[in-house]
Amino acid sequence: MSGTPLLLLILLLIMSGLYYLGKKRALASVEGWSGIKHLHSLPSYYGFYAALWAGLPALLVLFIWNGFQDTIIMDLVVSGLPQELRQLDDARLSLVINDIKNQASGDVVSADSEAVRAAASHFSSLQATVTAAKVVLILLLASACGIFAWKAISPDLRARNRVEMIIKGLLILCSSLAIFTTVGIVLSVLFESVRFFQVIPVTEFLFGTHYNPGTQSFGAVPLFAGTLLISVIAMLIAVPIGLLAAIYLSEYAGPNLRAYAKPVLEILAGIPTVVYGFFAALTVAPFVAELGTSVGLTVSTESALAAGVVMGIMIIPFISSLSDDVINSVPQAMRDASYGLGATRSETVTKVILPAALPGIVGSVLLAASRAIGETMIVVMAAGLAAKLTANPLDTVTTVTVQIVTALVGDNEFDSPKTLVAFALGLVLFFVTLALNVVALHVVRKYREQYD
Repeated sequence: MSGTPLLLLILLLIMSGLYYLGKKRALASVEGWSGIKHLHSLPSYYGFYAALWAGLPALLVLFIWNGFQDTIIMDLVVSGLPQELRQLDDARLSLVINDIKNQASGDVVSADSEAVRAAASHFSSLQATVTAAKVVLILLLASACGIFAWKAISPDLRARNRVEMIIKGLLILCSSLAIFTTVGIVLSVLFESVRFFQVIPVTEFLFGTHYNPGTQSFGAVPLFAGTLLISVIAMLIAVPIGLLAAIYLSEYAGPNLRAYAKPVLEILAGIPTVVYGFFAALTVAPFVAELGTSVGLTVSTESALAAGVVMGIMIIPFISSLSDDVINSVPQAMRDASYGLGATRSETVTKVILPAALPGIVGSVLLAASRAIGETMIVVMAAGLAAKLTANPLDTVTTVTVQIVTALVGDNEFDSPKTLVAFALGLVLFFVTLALNVVALHVVRKYREQYD
């Protein structure tokens, strides 16, 4: 990857120059062609055509080169190591390779030796040679392709069609990458979940009431219950406050108050979750415990109520901001018609505006619910790690996301059920969020037709 930023800068300069030269050639070529009085496309399209021809093949080769460069160089370096080092197992050979890279970059090595120093020198030499070859190849390729496209420019060249076809292909490629990435994530989680369910029965995982990986107990019902409990508390806090704030800002507040109140409210969305976690652990949780003790209740120092309240405060902007935008998008004609029939402002809000904005409001609520279900830091710091099957908001609980993090840290073997359970929990979480999205889509489709 060495020298890539500078190479990209030079490539950008070449593309810019060809864009300018392509425009000039297109304008000049009109005068040199008899019988043709105008260009097929705007001059800028001819410039883009030459620039894209110069940049895209070079970028493609650069991407492939960088993807295989380090692997090939290291294979060449390893093949030159002494026989006793090449015969090491994969773990010890990986340590030797790290020492070679550290030695080449001037960092501290764990085991310095003559063989490592020689390999590091060979590694540095190969890197320099390969980098120089890469720069020369990319620049030659960009120049050759650019000159080819520049010479092909003529008044009857359908530059606009070709440029739009290239852009369309790039858009399709980007969307395909996003889709394939999603499919890859789902398949990887599904594959590892199948490995887990080969050891632990699905029924035990989905319906078991005891979760303790240390004793090979993987009943996930306490995790689902804890996730649901904290999410419900958060939504009970966020939905009324967020929705009422959106209604006030959009229908009752003056323009001056709205100009300041909405940005201040949205600041809550920019606060890191770890800050909310500290706030929950150091302020809200002790306050809830003291308040419960003062009225004779037994309250844990880490409780679902404390985590749910702070999580609800965190997701208020998701509901208020989105609902405010949806309410403002309701046509003014509907308000005017309601006022013309004698309805008050409150009646207009409840009978006209909220029903018309219901699909968007439901979407914002479900988005906030997905955010609450996926939250981790606040739960870790305020609700604890104990997997308890309880409906008491004053008790310690944990959630699915917290146990996913717990399963993937530490020294557990990757193919053990203690680690694979994280993928099974992730799969369940994926289907829950998918169900929320399906419900939101159904509501939007059902009610949108009534108000279009």
